[in-house]
Amino acid sequence: MTEFGGPEALRLVDVPREPLGPGQVRVRVTAAAVNPTDTYARNGTYAQRDPVKEFPYVPGMDVAGVLAEIGDGADTDIHAGEHVMGIVVPTGAHGGYREDIVLPAGSIARVPDGVGDAAAATLPMNGLTARLALDRMALQPGQVLAVTGAAGAFGGYVVQLAKSEGLTVVADAKAEDEQLVRDLGADVVVRRGEDVADRIREQFPDGVDGLADGSVQDAAVLPAVKDGGAVATVRGYRGDGQRGLRVSPVMVRDYAEEHAKLDRLREQVEKGEITLRVAQTLPAAQAAEAHRRLEAGGVRGRLVLTF
Repeated sequence: MTEFGGPEALRLVDVPREPLGPGQVRVRVTAAAVNPTDTYARNGTYAQRDPVKEFPYVPGMDVAGVLAEIGDGADTDIHAGEHVMGIVVPTGAHGGYREDIVLPAGSIARVPDGVGDAAAATLPMNGLTARLALDRMALQPGQVLAVTGAAGAFGGYVVQLAKSEGLTVVADAKAEDEQLVRDLGADVVVRRGEDVADRIREQFPDGVDGLADGSVQDAAVLPAVKDGGAVATVRGYRGDGQRGLRVSPVMVRDYAEEHAKLDRLREQVEKGEITLRVAQTLPAAQAAEAHRRLEAGGVRGRLVLTF
């Protein structure tokens, strides 16, 4: 994008090739996932919190493609020519929507066996955010976790990761998404909405042990959690300081170079513990259309741009 604005602010441009430094790798990108955070960067929502210092600004936090080059001292056992997926922390022209990108070696992992690049590109950012949320809450097997926005990418990964770790999961869904959320592994499904905390309490009168708020309802969902429980939020909300709740805003950049975490997600995909969902692929030149579809709502799985 060369300015803030609607989807039409996205246009194809040529940018200089990034230099490859020590400890870095170059990836020839074949697929880049489209996430809500990309649309907020494009329309200027994040401009005050994280000012854009230069245009063109390239959004995108997930890529997959071919490892093209390895810099001096890069700590990786992946070889040039292998297919990899990676997480990108966008800065200026350094964002996922580009066909050639340089990343820290710790930001990539092999693409899961049997998985194409488009599907692999849907995993790094949301998968690592889900992993970080669960790590921050530090719940134990047998405890109860509530997940809002469970049909979304982040929420879906939280449900599946939580189930793989022995947690009981109560999740929200619209009527048309209820079967999807059950298929992801939720033990109990309640109808989503402004009163979701009440619906969760109907099922668990003492409150849940933890809550991952993928629907970004912030204070509205806190009543679902028992005193002293844990909450993970994704847009910086820090809680109201009441009832001893441990509210942790999760920022995926904290895990952006945690290769072992990303590689573990790869293993879980291969074991069938995590499901990758692609809604549709579009050529990179149709990035504006991808943003329009995402902002219109109702997309399940991720739209993916292909190069």
